[in-house]
Amino acid sequence: MNKLQSLENAIATIPDGAIIMVGGFGCPGTPFTLIDELVNQGQSRLTLIKNDANESGLGISKLIENGQVKKLITTHIGLNKSVVAMMNDGVIEVSFHPQGILAEKIRTAGAGSYGFLSDIGVDSEITDPRQLITWQGNTYKLEEALPAQFALLHAATADYFGNLVYRASAMNFNPLMAMAADQVIVESPRIQEPGSLAPASVHTPSAFVSSVVPLDQLGDAYGLMPGRVTDEVS
Repeated sequence: MNKLQSLENAIATIPDGAIIMVGGFGCPGTPFTLIDELVNQGQSRLTLIKNDANESGLGISKLIENGQVKKLITTHIGLNKSVVAMMNDGVIEVSFHPQGILAEKIRTAGAGSYGFLSDIGVDSEITDPRQLITWQGNTYKLEEALPAQFALLHAATADYFGNLVYRASAMNFNPLMAMAADQVIVESPRIQEPGSLAPASVHTPSAFVSSVVPLDQLGDAYGLMPGRVTDEVS
């Protein structure tokens, strides 16, 4: 099935109050164009799940600074002074998880499980005592799976069925988020015919993808700032 869709129509499926995973590891793999359209359309009271908060004035920081986000679930925000200040002022709620734990919570949701046990952070301030259980004589933290209604991703290459290829550190969270969200919206600067991608090169199969938004061919296949030219797409 052809899953190509306009940018405006793809983002218009997201309602106020949605829980949205946003791919990327810093800049690589972050869907800047999808985020900008979400800023333009103005959906509010959003919960975002992302490894980081990008930097001030960039990526999801635009949504947060624009007052569209009520909660951020993340691993760190130290590179973003704006979001740090908003958290300290109580403007936005921020929930922190160790990076590996966040990835596993997302992966667990994509696998159809409800949670897992971990001994990471058992004695830290990020652990609620109500999350602790004793099993086989040891104390563990019960980490719940973390699903979402939507995932916004950037792929280096896609076909119009929705098979996706990522590049570099975009692989860290994008494949997991594609499995853990009800609807997956992907932007890509390279859209190819079905069958042109070698099966072994596909990182996310089309079954997980809802919509593919084609970007201008000058877009950046590394998931960096849209409009930045690269000749290294393969």
